Amino acid sequence: MDARVATLADLDVVAETIQLAFADDPVWSRAFAHPDDRGVAAFWRLWLEGALRYPWVWMTQAGEAVSVWIPPGGDELSPEQEAAFKRLAESSLGRRGASYLDAVMACFTEAHPHGEPHYYLSLLGTHPAHRGHGLGMALLAENLTRIDAEGAAAYLESSNSANDQRYQRLGFALHGRFNLPDDGPIVTTMWRPGRGPEPSPIRRP
Repeated sequence: MDARVATLADLDVVAETIQLAFADDPVWSRAFAHPDDRGVAAFWRLWLEGALRYPWVWMTQAGEAVSVWIPPGGDELSPEQEAAFKRLAESSLGRRGASYLDAVMACFTEAHPHGEPHYYLSLLGTHPAHRGHGLGMALLAENLTRIDAEGAAAYLESSNSANDQRYQRLGFALHGRFNLPDDGPIVTTMWRPGRGPEPSPIRRP
């Protein structure tokens, strides 16, 4: 997998991939149901700007697939970005939509484990034009190799049950489930314990 760390210079490409990848997602298509495309793009750009504070947003060379990680001890948004996110929600979604989005985010926060330090996979998406070639899972597998080298654990939320088995094949196990408000979809949380790097083969004289 030819992957690299994304920077702010890649924001346009990364944001387009994530926005299109999650356009039909059971959770986020409902949470962002009212804004036009420009409004939805503003949400994703702000979210990604928060993640790009860390060197853990990964992309294939042309941005066909993107993974967004928050490293141990990190936050998805700075306090200033959180305030901007709330203002954007109110202006784009209206009071009722902003209230729903706030309730959705509260569900994610409540379910998130806060014991053992871990890498948090906030987003993983493949551009629709490049789906079906395993790029997203290959990028995730590459990232996990780096996380394993640190002996760190990893956590994610699966907003689409069709992906659960794919995550399980990479070592994630069921951690829990929660329902979103107003009879919203079920989100599955998954945990991958820390592992050491693969041992080097023993060379015999």
